[in-house]
Amino acid sequence: MEGVPTRAGSAGVRLRSLRADAESARTAALTKLARIRSDRAGAVTDDEHDPEGPTLVYEWALAEAELAAADSSISQVDAALARITGGTYGICVDCGRLIAPARLDARPVAETCIDCARKRDRGLRS
Repeated sequence: MEGVPTRAGSAGVRLRSLRADAESARTAALTKLARIRSDRAGAVTDDEHDPEGPTLVYEWALAEAELAAADSSISQVDAALARITGGTYGICVDCGRLIAPARLDARPVAETCIDCARKRDRGLRS
């Protein structure tokens, strides 16, 4: 497993940065949702039929999706950081082989090698 500890060390720095970005996105989404709630509370018109701009329902759905994406990113980063702590970062959780450095560079939260990721993807498409 030579090279995994070194890669894990540099990945930890990148993962912490990605987590900070995801936390910022989460905060922004929560702020947006609070603004929309406030706008909804003060709304006296039916914005569903307003031809001017997006509706509050659309903005709400978009902010909810942004929040879900940020929460998912945080969970994935936390799982990768736990693998670093546990000494298993860079090892495929499905087959136990090393994950290619290029894959970890492109996707630092990857928990599977590319072959196992393809198998998972084919399973989802079936």
